Amino acid sequence: MTTFERIKELAKMRGYSLSALNDKAGLGTNSIYHWKTKSPSTDSLSKVADVLNVSVDYLLGNTEDETEISKNKPIVDLNKDDSILTFDGTPIPDEDKELIRRLLRGK
Repeated sequence: MTTFERIKELAKMRGYSLSALNDKAGLGTNSIYHWKTKSPSTDSLSKVADVLNVSVDYLLGNTEDETEISKNKPIVDLNKDDSILTFDGTPIPDEDKELIRRLLRGK
């Protein structure tokens, strides 16, 4: 399966037309359709992967696990104080940081 075919199939499963996916990813007009014959840029492929909530590796066919986390995406450590820095330019108090951590963990 080509990258274009995989994207087309995923878009359909997610309820997007290729045109809508193209727009949601912020790509130029009909960019995805051009991928039938041309290779997409890394940046464009990354944008499409983000919209479809899969890794670039999955789109490229390098893995069959669509939920695999791309090594390029940062992972936030909620236990580190520098993970939650500021809100609206104002430092977040320690007690609020703990509340935010609990909310993000779902506890």
